[in-house]
Amino acid sequence: MSDFIIYNTLSRKKEIFEPINPGHVGLYVCGPTVYGEAHLGHSRPAITFDVLFRYLKHLGYKVRYVRNITDVGHLVNDADEGEDKIARKAKVEELEPMEIVQMYTNSYRRNMLQLNVLPPSIEPTASGHIIEQIIAVQKMIDSGFAYEINGSVYFDVEKYAAVHPYGKLSGRKIEDLYTNTRDLDAQSEKKSGLDFAVWKKAAPEHIMHWPSPWGEGFPGWHTECTAMSTKYLGEPFDIHGGGLDLLFPHHEAEIAQGVACFGHEPVRYWMHNNLITINGQKMGKSLGNFIKLDEFFTGNHLLLEKPYTPICIRFFILQAHYRSPLDFSNEALQAAEKGLERLINATALIEKLIPTEQSSIDVAGLKEKCDAAMNDDLNTPILIAHLFDGVKMINSINDGNASINGSDLEILKTLYNDFVFEILGFKSEALSGESGGNEVLGDVVDLLLNLRIEAKQHKDWATSDKIRNSLTQLGFEIKDTKEGFEWAFKK
Repeated sequence: MSDFIIYNTLSRKKEIFEPINPGHVGLYVCGPTVYGEAHLGHSRPAITFDVLFRYLKHLGYKVRYVRNITDVGHLVNDADEGEDKIARKAKVEELEPMEIVQMYTNSYRRNMLQLNVLPPSIEPTASGHIIEQIIAVQKMIDSGFAYEINGSVYFDVEKYAAVHPYGKLSGRKIEDLYTNTRDLDAQSEKKSGLDFAVWKKAAPEHIMHWPSPWGEGFPGWHTECTAMSTKYLGEPFDIHGGGLDLLFPHHEAEIAQGVACFGHEPVRYWMHNNLITINGQKMGKSLGNFIKLDEFFTGNHLLLEKPYTPICIRFFILQAHYRSPLDFSNEALQAAEKGLERLINATALIEKLIPTEQSSIDVAGLKEKCDAAMNDDLNTPILIAHLFDGVKMINSINDGNASINGSDLEILKTLYNDFVFEILGFKSEALSGESGGNEVLGDVVDLLLNLRIEAKQHKDWATSDKIRNSLTQLGFEIKDTKEGFEWAFKK
């Protein structure tokens, strides 16, 4: 079996993946801050690292996948001052902050289920790990890289950078960072504008706060991931993932905090998915240019021409490499819808193929290409292209222009089940929404076409033609075969 290769953001190159503990993988991915409904941008890291999770398990690894929920400490504009995003939303909605957290955590999980994203092994919350974060902050103080002032604790970036390379993950230079923050120095209690909060003193109006050695307060946004990732995965652990927008300052801060706490870097491989854009601009809540996932599924948004199924959205995400930018458009979604339909229909057709003594197609070669694509840094667009090459083979066999023997047919069935359903996470009921309704629709169409066969047997050509023409007008493609019929729904 070929080596599994992933792109390590830290080294800026592809590397052979070698877990710290053979046969086991620790994977941590930054989850959502739950103060609103999930939008298309949230789907990309969720789907990207779901595919990684699935593929690692396919390779035989035992994977512990930790994806956090941020429910405290993430301030407006990702800053060290101002309102907590969740607390602000709670004021607007006239609810308790934890009501907001529960509401949008439930909504996020429901959307992930619709997208067929597997639940992580552990889904810890920041508010549920305050003690671990306080311990981490104390370790940073004890190592000399954090300081307390007026009840808040800040990470001393300049002191850290004097002995460790701060900016190595994002490629930023300390000199440039210092220039960009110089104007903030006189306005802040921090020693330097470069410093970031690892614990903040709670102002009287701040709703969420906890007792600590430094007074009532709450953890800094970056602190939670250092505390929770190492609690459940140890230190160091194998893979840390997240969106490219978290590269700086969040993930850069995590590295510095990890070194301060443990004396060494906390992660071996860093993986980042690129962003989804709309008209070339990052899609996000703060910019107000986002489309909620529920709006995609209902079509209820001015930028959408029609509804799209969750698995269509999944296909749209995976037809681009996770490290490439991806721009939203209705045309791209409609192309994804057609591509998904072709793939699912061909996968279903495999079950109807009749084996012969000889094969005229190279199934082993197709499998080798599919394996190679996934082993090359999760190259899902190349994998999908190979699967479409296989679709041509399947259709050719079905039309009688190619042949396949019994053993190759079993390999083909396993290949498409593994890659289409188990690894890429598509679903056979993806084309028409909910599976229950789809099954009923299929039963009705089968019933009508069986009635058409009976009409033909009785030479009732008028009824036979009426059934076929009516189904065609409704969008169904009908094909007569030796065994009876085949049909597909063409949107």
